[in-house]
Amino acid sequence: MNNKKWLFFVFVIITTPLLSSTIEVCNNCSIKSLNEAIKLAKPNDVIKVKKGIYKETNIIIDKALTIIGENLPTIDGQLKGDLFKIIADNVIIKGFNIINVGKDFANSNTAIRIQRSKNFEISSNRFENILYAIYIEKSSKGKINNNKIYGNAITEINSGNGIHLWDCKSILITNNYIEKMRDGIYLEFASNCEVDNNISTKNIRYGLHFMFSNDNSYIKNKFINNGAGVAVMFSKNIKMLNNHFAKNWGTASYGLLLKEINDAEIRHNVFEENTIAINVEGSNRINYENNNFTSNGWALKVRGACYNNVFIKNNFLYNSFDVSWNTKMNDNLFKQNYWSEYTGYDLDLDGVGDVPYRPVKLFSYIVNKTPEAVILLRSLFINLVDFSEKVTPVFTPDFLIDDEPQMKPNI
Repeated sequence: MNNKKWLFFVFVIITTPLLSSTIEVCNNCSIKSLNEAIKLAKPNDVIKVKKGIYKETNIIIDKALTIIGENLPTIDGQLKGDLFKIIADNVIIKGFNIINVGKDFANSNTAIRIQRSKNFEISSNRFENILYAIYIEKSSKGKINNNKIYGNAITEINSGNGIHLWDCKSILITNNYIEKMRDGIYLEFASNCEVDNNISTKNIRYGLHFMFSNDNSYIKNKFINNGAGVAVMFSKNIKMLNNHFAKNWGTASYGLLLKEINDAEIRHNVFEENTIAINVEGSNRINYENNNFTSNGWALKVRGACYNNVFIKNNFLYNSFDVSWNTKMNDNLFKQNYWSEYTGYDLDLDGVGDVPYRPVKLFSYIVNKTPEAVILLRSLFINLVDFSEKVTPVFTPDFLIDDEPQMKPNI
């Protein structure tokens, strides 16, 4: 065999397994169901599903496939259990209307469950009447994007999450819309993930909830009108940039809960009309920079054991309480923030107040001890109490001072 023929023979052997064919599924086709198409398909084949309603459940994908819905065909699980289960690498599911997942809470019935898979993509799907929408376990290098998830959660105990990750790495979650689930997005033991440009709203518990999840970034998301906005627990090396936390109201609600968090960047976020914008406990070495706190009950509520944090160039605008502190100790830096309640002056016109500002008011200390006292907010008596504490601090932290309060909001 000459060299040219030998090279051609080798090329055919190498490329033949990569060749794929397309299988069509429709109500009038020879193949009428996804389960049938998957059994017939070879690895790397493409399955195209035409518009229509397909009543199927327990669709197991055990080989590399691209499954595409044309004109948003409906997969109806008839409330019988899981719908899709992916147990192979290199699977794509795109363009389906997925409805009526089972309601077995013990087995966490799910529209799309992914187990021990890599290089998957779930995109441009619509989910409705589901327990869990997308549940990912022990998987990596996947994309969850452009999906719309509509739940009907009423209580925490009988509802599931929109996008749920457990023990995963390098997952991109972007441009999804999620509403009325238990948690919009949930991560546990997930690392090196990106959660970007999502809208999570009207969820029963949290818009975003993650625990034991390190080295992740959360950028340009909106967490609006949830039971609570975002809960971050027992994690490190976190970036939260350019997010919007709004209208998370309730007796125990907040825009952002931080508990046992270390080495994080929280920058350029908007906290607007939350009961508590940031509720923080046991968190260290966090950089809070260029955030806007507007019209919240409490902008910042610190419950203790927080050290070496920096609050710089933030804007505190028209909050009932800017800062609440439950200890006289302070090992944190407040610098160059704008405080709408600052009444100092700037004689040298350098844009920095000549008088340092103490953001912790005595009344916030009183409300921490006796919550019922909040009824006295805005009264003349409370103004006198706060003024006396500012002149001679007794209960508020001695060293919690912004030495460079800005005369105009930071840009």
